[in-house]
Amino acid sequence: MSFDPVAAARTFHEAINALDFTTIDAFFAEDAVYGSVKVGQLSGKAEIMAAFRRYFDTYPDQVAVDELTEAVSPMAARAVWRLKATHAQTGEPLVRFGEETITFNDKGQIISVEVTDYKV
Repeated sequence: MSFDPVAAARTFHEAINALDFTTIDAFFAEDAVYGSVKVGQLSGKAEIMAAFRRYFDTYPDQVAVDELTEAVSPMAARAVWRLKATHAQTGEPLVRFGEETITFNDKGQIISVEVTDYKV
C-alpha cells in the first residue's frame, strides 16, 4: 500500500485541532524543520513542539478549517486553511488564512512544514 500524504496531512491537522500533543509529537521526525512568519525557522522536533505548546497556550481556542488538501508529490501535501482564535491574555481575535506544504519521510513522519500566510 502506498503512502497517502493527503490522508496524513488531514490526520495531522485533526491532531492539532484536538490539541493532541502526543500525536502531533509523533508526527515529527527528530530532524524536522518548520518555517512560518509567525514562528520563524524552527529546527528539530523539540524546538517545533515547544513552539506549538507556546502558541496554544496563547491561543487555546483556535478553530482551523482546511479548505483544500491536495498531494503535490508522493510524499508531500499542500493544505489551504483558515483559522480563528482569541489571545488568552488580551482577548484580541486572531484571523489567519494561508497554506502550508507538509513533506513526509518514508516512515510517514513530517520532515518539513512551510507555512505561507495570505494577506487579507
